[in-house]
Amino acid sequence: MPDFPTSSISDWPRPEVQRLTARAVQAITTHLAACEAAQDVTPEAAAALKESGYAALCVPPQLGDEVLGGLGGELDEFAWAQEQLGAACASLALVLAMTGQVLGSAFAARSLPSELLLRVGRAAVSRGALINAVASEPGLGSPSRGGLPQTVLTPDGSGFLLSGHKTWATGARALDFALVTARTPDDQVARALIPLPAPGVSIETTWGGSLSLRGSGSQDIFLGGVRVEGGDVVPPQPQHPAHPAWFWTALAGTYLGVGTATLTALMSYVRERVPTALGQPLSSLPRVREATGRISAELAAARALLHEAARQFGADPSAARLPLLAAAKALCTNAAVSAADQAARVVGGAALAPQLPFERLLRDARAGLTHPPTDAEAFERLGGALLDAERRETQVP
Repeated sequence: MPDFPTSSISDWPRPEVQRLTARAVQAITTHLAACEAAQDVTPEAAAALKESGYAALCVPPQLGDEVLGGLGGELDEFAWAQEQLGAACASLALVLAMTGQVLGSAFAARSLPSELLLRVGRAAVSRGALINAVASEPGLGSPSRGGLPQTVLTPDGSGFLLSGHKTWATGARALDFALVTARTPDDQVARALIPLPAPGVSIETTWGGSLSLRGSGSQDIFLGGVRVEGGDVVPPQPQHPAHPAWFWTALAGTYLGVGTATLTALMSYVRERVPTALGQPLSSLPRVREATGRISAELAAARALLHEAARQFGADPSAARLPLLAAAKALCTNAAVSAADQAARVVGGAALAPQLPFERLLRDARAGLTHPPTDAEAFERLGGALLDAERRETQVP
């Protein structure tokens, strides 16, 4: 039997990372159905995600002389872990993905003051506290495309008042902290760390009826003069390469997991399904074998690129390594879409029934295409990096 690539290697990632991820997968699997039905992260699911301890994955063991006790997960370990979570359920996997990418990038870039890093890092390790960067707005769209937020920070004594409306706040009701982007009086963009819940913060259910990621609870957050202490506001700063690197890896790993789950479900279905007219399992049909092979190859290629890009960035965390990660995000999300589409064609009408996982996987996979960078931007980044580089001789491996 061929030795096909898998998403788990015996001596990698570290055993403690594997154990932590397994606990998070169990929490997701247990609460998946309830969250999909509620179209939100239920209180029980939020508690289970925190109790899994997954938030500690991307927190370092220590910061300077201060002990934090996190696992200090590397970028490629984070990619592996998110694939496992995404295979369990993309909705809840994204809640944990956002916590992982916020913490991972913040510690890698030291983009928050030490006091804030210690606060969120200790909370993540001690009680599994969840955090998300809340940036999107109704008029702004994705902040990755530029523009000033309408959410504002108004000076008030020794601190500020934070007012505005944020959209697509993944896991809103499960969060312990939100890192909110806001416009300063001199029209720059700062970030404010606020605890949740907090006076002046309200969450409105706007995610009900969404096509994809129904259990992610990506609700709207309204901020009505929320008091923020001066030390909890992060001044405007240039974006560090770690921020897109961890964000894109979070997405790539999660949606790769959707594709992995699709392949697993398809293989199980076609092995067990024996149509009376055929008299043998669907797995015996050449076209079913071809589709299975195509899906497997596409996922393996996407996985290989993701881990290579993550390892390159880990060794050299510079802007020069970002184009390959952008391409990996595009390849992984498209591999998931392709897997779900091909599986639905093989399974037929039964793929649309809620009794099977295919209809949820088909819906969730599509969401991967909506996250930045878009396919066009991702491949333009990589192509531009190649074309703008100094000309050098091409060698055939």
